[in-house]
Amino acid sequence: MGVFVFLPLVLPLTAWPVARLAEQRLHPRTATRLLAAVAGVSAVCSTLCLGLLVIVGTAQLPGNPLPDSWSDPDVRAAVPYDEIAGRAAIPALLAVLISCAVAAWRQARVRRRAVGALAGLPPTSVAVLPDRTPYAYALPGGRGSGRAHGRGRVVVSTGMLAGLGSAERRALFAHERAHLDGRHHRHLLTVHLAARANPFLRPLRTAVAYTAERWADEEAAAEVGSRRTVARAIGKAALLAPRAPAATLPALAAVGPVPRRVAALMRPAPMGRAWPPVCTAAGLAAWGAAFGTTVSALSSANSAVTLYLVLHAATTSV
Repeated sequence: MGVFVFLPLVLPLTAWPVARLAEQRLHPRTATRLLAAVAGVSAVCSTLCLGLLVIVGTAQLPGNPLPDSWSDPDVRAAVPYDEIAGRAAIPALLAVLISCAVAAWRQARVRRRAVGALAGLPPTSVAVLPDRTPYAYALPGGRGSGRAHGRGRVVVSTGMLAGLGSAERRALFAHERAHLDGRHHRHLLTVHLAARANPFLRPLRTAVAYTAERWADEEAAAEVGSRRTVARAIGKAALLAPRAPAATLPALAAVGPVPRRVAALMRPAPMGRAWPPVCTAAGLAAWGAAFGTTVSALSSANSAVTLYLVLHAATTSV
């Protein structure tokens, strides 16, 4: 395997400039899907890399349940610095698994609480809660959801509605419906877990949190027919409710660079080209992300196959 086994751990570093270029140059829809896919694949590859190193490290520990042949010098020679890397990977992988499990549990708890707060309300696509605290967010539907809100519900408080005009309310509902239609919570959860699996992917989490909101902004502007109205609604909602309910629940007033979103809405709508030409900055970002992800995936696959063959040979030779 050589040093290539470590590539999936460090290749996410190349995504930092890609994330910046993507959120600035690509259409928000394309940027969200691209960066979420890159983050997800990179996180899986880096976790697989840790798993391979853990096998080598665990085989060196006394009293381990693995075959004794797996600790032979020929097996350890497949991994550079096997004594250090193998043993260091054990707590690292445990930390990754625990961190991702805690993040998933917290997300499930937030959704359960949000669903519980709607108990007793009519099963409509919009749920208005009698609460003076201003907030609004898109609550995704689940498997057990009824037909009326199987794709999710827009949750808004009376405090938020009181602070917006009629046109701004339409923009708010259009924005939240765009989150539900685009399944943005899946992209956000993917990058959230990816950042837990590999800290080098945190810039992608920040970028996707922004591009998902920009995607919904553009959809809302197209539905309402006024980019300025959506910009006004964003600014007012951010002042009324400066904090989002959860990192993976999309919201008009989500924490983030609101001035950048408003400024983007003051400019013409971005081009909807799905994949930009390679000769442009956006094209370089897209192709760079695709190339880095492909190299990481191939490196992980090559390392996994190589380690399997080495372990198989060591087992059968006994």
